[in-house]
Amino acid sequence: MADASAARPWKQPRTPEEATAAPPADQAAGSTVAELRELMDGGRLTELRTTYNGNYGASLLFYTQSLHYYVALFRDREFWRVIKTDSVDDAERYYRTFVAQTEDLAQVYIDTVRLDAGKRFTERMVALNEQRLRNLQQEVEMQRQQSLQVSTALQQARQQAVSLSSDLRASHSELDAINQRIEALQAVQANPELSLPGSSESVAPAIPSASVADHGASVPALASPPAP
Repeated sequence: MADASAARPWKQPRTPEEATAAPPADQAAGSTVAELRELMDGGRLTELRTTYNGNYGASLLFYTQSLHYYVALFRDREFWRVIKTDSVDDAERYYRTFVAQTEDLAQVYIDTVRLDAGKRFTERMVALNEQRLRNLQQEVEMQRQQSLQVSTALQQARQQAVSLSSDLRASHSELDAINQRIEALQAVQANPELSLPGSSESVAPAIPSASVADHGASVPALASPPAP
């Protein structure tokens, strides 16, 4: 809704362009509107009542020097109708009539303001929701990529676990073989009948002389040394 003081035609000085512009037909010299404007410019009117509906308004003004009432219907800073009377009852009746007219006249303006506000609000919400949708899409894509990375890492971890399991079994087998060799060597080391190297080799016995006689072999006698 427009500011009340700004909407009052008699509260705002006219610009030079407005002052020099040709007045509308209903504000021609001698008209009630022109008379009201002249009194307003001179600051000789007393504002008794004013009602606003949207950018429309109705005012009841009193000129104390002549005891006349001016009832005005206006939009923004433009007078639409002005009625002059010296009857307080007529002035109040005209004022109430103008007030009712401002309600009807302002309804389109009020509806326009509301619809425009609703449109702007909806546009802002659409923009916000579009941005939110883009953010969610980015988050979902990021989560998908992270999930893919996690899945790849898990698959690599499983493959590494399988490889480590095979290596562990091979290491266990190697360890078992080494332990078996150690146990065998320890058993040999603990054997009290351990033979030293070469102790098992036999020496051939000497042949006795009797055995030669038994076979009928003759041993030649040693010759006597020659006489000197």
